Formats: sequence, C-alpha cells, structure tokens
Amino acid sequence: MAIEGFDYKAFAENMAGQAKQLVPQDLRPDQQEYIVSTLNNFTLLAGEALYNDESLKITAEQAVFITQVIAEWSFHKSIDLIRSGLPKIYWDSIMQKIAFTIFEIAKQAIGKDITQEQLLPVIEHHVVKVYNKCIDDLQSRGAITKKAKETAESQSNIDAMAKQAAEEINKEKEAPYIEADNRRKEALKKREEARKQRKVEQELEKASELVNKKQLKMISLAMILRMLPDEKANLILSKVNPDDVKVIMSYMNVVNLESQIDGDILLECLKEIKNALPVKRTLTEENIMGDMLRLYKTNPREKVEKTIKNERPLVKRFISQAYNGEYSGLPVKVAGIVAQYVEDSI
Repeated sequence: MAIEGFDYKAFAENMAGQAKQLVPQDLRPDQQEYIVSTLNNFTLLAGEALYNDESLKITAEQAVFITQVIAEWSFHKSIDLIRSGLPKIYWDSIMQKIAFTIFEIAKQAIGKDITQEQLLPVIEHHVVKVYNKCIDDLQSRGAITKKAKETAESQSNIDAMAKQAAEEINKEKEAPYIEADNRRKEALKKREEARKQRKVEQELEKASELVNKKQLKMISLAMILRMLPDEKANLILSKVNPDDVKVIMSYMNVVNLESQIDGDILLECLKEIKNALPVKRTLTEENIMGDMLRLYKTNPREKVEKTIKNERPLVKRFISQAYNGEYSGLPVKVAGIVAQYVEDSI
C-alpha cells in the first residue's frame, strides 16, 4: 500500500528547485548543474523506494524527513567533492555510498523511538565517516596524493553555511527578529554539541582499532568461557590475574561479541591460545631429570639448596644427585611433585 499523502516526485522536484537557488555562485554552470541533478536523482530514488516498500509501515511525515535529509546531504557533499579538486570520475560512487548510508540508517531508526533530533547527529557522523573512508581508499590505492586527500577531507560546506549563518546573526543583532535569532542560535548550539559528541565517538572508534593482542586474547577466551558450564569457566578464571578476570567477564556479557571482532583475527588468537596450553605428557624418570637439569642451568645451585634447606633428607638427596645427572630412586610420582615444587619455589 502506497504512503498516503507522500508525492515523492513533487517533493524531489521541489528540493531540486530550492537547490538551484542555493548553489554557490562561484562554481561553474556545469558544476552547479551536477549539484542539482545529483540531489534530484537521490531524492527521487529514495522517495520511490520508500513509497513502494510496504514492509516499512511509515507515515508521509517520516518519508519526507528521510528524503529531505538525503537531499540536504547530497547538496552539501556534492559541493565538497567539487571544491576538493578530486577527479570527477570518483564523485558519483562516493555520493552513492553516502546516500545509501543515510537511507539505511534512517530506515533502521524507524519504530525505535529515536527522535529526528537524536537521529540527525548520528546521520552526520556516519556521512562524514563514509566520505572520509572513500577519500582514504582513493589515497591508499594510489588514485590521489596525500595532499589531495587532506584537501578533500578538509571540505565541509555544511560548516561553511553554519559559519555564514552565525555571521548573519551578528549583523542582525539590531534587527527586530529576536525570535528568529534565538532559533538560529539554538540550532548552532545543538550542532556544536552534536559535533563534540561525534568527535568523542570518533576517538572511541580509533581506540577500538588499537586493541592490543592481550585484549584480543581476552576476548577470545571470553567467547570460549561463554560456551562452558559455569563450574569449568570459574575454574579457568580462578587461574587468571584478578584484574584480567574483570575485563574477561565484561566481554562475556557483551551481546553479539562474535560479530564485533574480525573473524580472522579471532581465529588467529584462538590458535595462539591453543598452542600455549600445556601438553600433557607421560611422567618418566627421563622427563623429570630433563626438567631438573633445565632448572639448574638457569638458577645457581646455592639458590636451589637454600630453597630446600628445611626439607627431608630424602628430598635433599634427590636434588643433590640430580645435579650429577643421577636419579635417586624416588617413586616417579613423588619425584615429579618434588621437581614441580622446586620450580615453583624458585
């Protein structure tokens, strides 16, 4: 069933008409035409998609909001691309990714009690993120220089318009439009707050990209422990540093933890954990003597003898003979315990 009261064709035409009046006059006619046609195309496509998608169950007001946001960002980012100096062959693909991102985020927000005021800074954050990623990708594959990348990323027509609006407010202080001034000031204040929030989110994203190997291993361990019975999981955690236990348990409570970390990285960490696990071996006289000889190579004899000075003669004799590569005749299990005790005590 079509969205009652939503004429997407007329709406797209109206937005394109407004864009013609607002395009920067310092741009060439063909550049101005690109801005208007890009805005019109994406607004029309988005409106048609919403109009024909019966599964969304949205109102005409919601449909207008989504298409208007796409129109506005199409306007601003197409200007940024033109002023960036990037070759024109890259403009359309970047604009398509931006429009698609806005469309998907806005659709997902429908029915989740997210107000338009709350959604706008989220959309702006993702638009800037997608735009910068596209520019980064061009530079990383050698399509543009680092300087061109920096120039492109520094463009922000929306900020320029906000600055211009602020300057106009200062000029109109004496004008009898106090209510209009207050509305503009409030809008600028909200935009600045949203920008600060976006900066915090970007810093958090950068921090998440710097997760070190230890954290990844703790995440991997958390995934394993979630699949074990509580008794076994607690037994393993009892052998872990208490500070690390807190971190691991916090990861265990993260919803969809597996989907938030790259699968290849997780597999690599799980392999490292597996390789680090002790391999159970058969307890023999040769193994015990090998352990003792390795212990003597890294620790002075005086230190070992000081450790066992209060032990029974049988233990002392075993340690003393082991120095000469001789096995004293202790039962293998007892000798294994003594060797482990000495190693843990040093």
